[in-house]
Amino acid sequence: MLALLPQPSHAAEGVEIRRALVEATEDGYRLSATYGFELSHEMEDALQYGRTLYFYTEIEFTRPRWYWFDEKAITARQTISLSYNVLTRQYNVAVSGSVHQSFSSLEDALFLIRRPNRWIVAGRDKLKPGETYTVKLSMGLDPNYVPKPLKVNALNNSEWRLASDKKTFQYRAE
Repeated sequence: MLALLPQPSHAAEGVEIRRALVEATEDGYRLSATYGFELSHEMEDALQYGRTLYFYTEIEFTRPRWYWFDEKAITARQTISLSYNVLTRQYNVAVSGSVHQSFSSLEDALFLIRRPNRWIVAGRDKLKPGETYTVKLSMGLDPNYVPKPLKVNALNNSEWRLASDKKTFQYRAE
């Protein structure tokens, strides 16, 4: 009897930032992060019907100043797209300007989004060595890229809200 009742759909509860670490390398400052999230059924259906989902990661480094507003040393944004090709039955993940990979399962594709490659957020000359910066990090589904036919539904439906709270931590520049 209970099987005949409409089942509540699996809701996207948000993104959990499980790990965030900034490290100084020869190339610049890299963000190494791990996220936890699940796609809602509506998002999975949109993928199956050829819609691309775009995820963003935003990071901001600020340095407090006693005489004025905090100095914004670095503000960076990365976009990752997830799509499904019906003909090849492959999920495609593209990281803005660097990585493009295909996967046979949605779970494998989401693994790359949940554990992205170490992203260079800025060059070595952008932070002052020895100074302490406040780092704010957020990640989620980018509402700017939701297709117009879905946008009204996405803005009014909690199934389409997938975002993290801003994670704040301190980083001492090297």
